Amino acid sequence: MRRIVVSEYLPEAHLERLRTGFEVVYDPDLYADRPRLLEQLADAEAILTRNRTQVDTELLAAAGKMRVVGRLGVGLDNIDLEACSQAGVAVIPAIGGNAVAVAEYVIGAMLVLMRDVFAKTESMVAGEWPRQGHAFGRELMGKTLGLVGCGSIARRVATRAMGFEMRIVAYDPYLPEDDPAWQSVERTELDLLLAEADVVSVHTPLTDQTRNLIDSAAFEKMKSSAILINTSRGGTVDEAALARALRAGTIGGAALDVFAAEPLRPGPAATFKGLDNLILTPHLAGNTHEAVDRVARMIVQAVLDELED
Repeated sequence: MRRIVVSEYLPEAHLERLRTGFEVVYDPDLYADRPRLLEQLADAEAILTRNRTQVDTELLAAAGKMRVVGRLGVGLDNIDLEACSQAGVAVIPAIGGNAVAVAEYVIGAMLVLMRDVFAKTESMVAGEWPRQGHAFGRELMGKTLGLVGCGSIARRVATRAMGFEMRIVAYDPYLPEDDPAWQSVERTELDLLLAEADVVSVHTPLTDQTRNLIDSAAFEKMKSSAILINTSRGGTVDEAALARALRAGTIGGAALDVFAAEPLRPGPAATFKGLDNLILTPHLAGNTHEAVDRVARMIVQAVLDELED
């Protein structure tokens, strides 16, 4: 029977769709057992992954019948696209599948960091009334949101931010001047964006050009009250430089959902210890019940279509 391997989490309902015509090898932790993963791929025509399975030349060599890689997400850092192309293997990401979830995360992080009042439950339960010094958070209305990258997710963030009456500027050197995005978003250069934005939200892939794009020099250009949010890819922000900027008051706060090395280990995590103007989450911005189901539905159907072609 024809085989599909699913090496990371996939909801049961979508596994059943695959099982109607294929033998499905499913283990949400299979990515972590490399020898077993390669063994199971020997006769597989497809693999469905998230962001922890490394699809590289070794894997493709072990999977001689592989026709398609279904990526349950949008980032392709863990997939060697050139090697897939040379092997004639199609790579299908879930473009747009989790865009709403990520956009809403960005807006939520903006609100939490700008208001600085939501971490008071513990002291309230202890009988305190912690109003002193915390009554003067800031509003989003009239503030400037700077988008570093203006792709699908960034545009959804912009649409939602407009509802808060924010000014939206964006830096994206790869987006043509006649792109419809520039009808509602102001095009600008990175240095100017950093200097003007009250919130800087990063939406770029990780490339040689974007690695540590937001570094010590970038933080020095930002307002001391500015907030940085990164939901794109770890490595686009210099994490050590960010921690220094937060401790020194060079910027006002930050939210990170992605990290240069994932999962975040105790050593790198210690860099952020004691910072109360920082939100850290474990690469979950795109994970809502709705988004997980939407992404799974998209990729399962796309993989089945590819295999039936």
